[in-house]
Amino acid sequence: MSTLAQVLLLSLLPGLGNFAGGLTAEFWKSSPRLLNWALHAASGIVIAIVAVELIPSAIGTLGGVWLAFAFGTGGLAYLALRFGVESLQSPDAEATKGRTGMWMIYIAVAIDLASDGLVTGAGSAVSIRLALILAAGQVLADVPEGYASVANFRANDVPRSKRLLLSASFILFCTGAALISYFVLRNTARWIQLGALVFVAGLLTLAAVEDMLEKAHESKEDSKRSILAFLAGFVLFTLVSVGLESALDANE
Repeated sequence: MSTLAQVLLLSLLPGLGNFAGGLTAEFWKSSPRLLNWALHAASGIVIAIVAVELIPSAIGTLGGVWLAFAFGTGGLAYLALRFGVESLQSPDAEATKGRTGMWMIYIAVAIDLASDGLVTGAGSAVSIRLALILAAGQVLADVPEGYASVANFRANDVPRSKRLLLSASFILFCTGAALISYFVLRNTARWIQLGALVFVAGLLTLAAVEDMLEKAHESKEDSKRSILAFLAGFVLFTLVSVGLESALDANE
């Protein structure tokens, strides 16, 4: 299988995870507390992706100043995107119902899936092995995110057929971003590829802290189990990462 085909297949995984979460919201009504736990777990997974895979892959190649610069730039990029989305939203709570609110929700989730695609594409430019591990982690994190997005669509009285279509269309953002980042980075110097990974790490870190956890807090007040869910998410991705590394080593 060609590298391009592998990138394409891996880029489908986060979008499919998001869609699976959306289907769960369609056919199984969960409680706010379970949504709180799920989003805490997703945040733990994203932080683990940054701490276990993205940053360590760049240490030793990028100097400390460039690590800090790339991470900070990624964080600022997230803030700029979030500010852009929020500036389009109406301050009138009632006005966020219907079409305006629906499209603001759509844009926010599309940006999130596009960032997942950037992770996969940038990881693929470094190595398919790294991209596989990153895609696996994104799938785990995107299931509760998909649930939350479809639940928001339902709250805005979007018809089921349109909810399913919108949920499925998120796959395009993830795949498109992955292919673009892969083609842009594949023939560049390694320090540029790793710098792109650290840039995405900064973006993902703020997304986990400011987006996922914010949604979790809005759904239900935190409890000790919320903290345990965050911890479980971090541990789960670490075990998945180690397991995949061992399996790939055994097949070589």
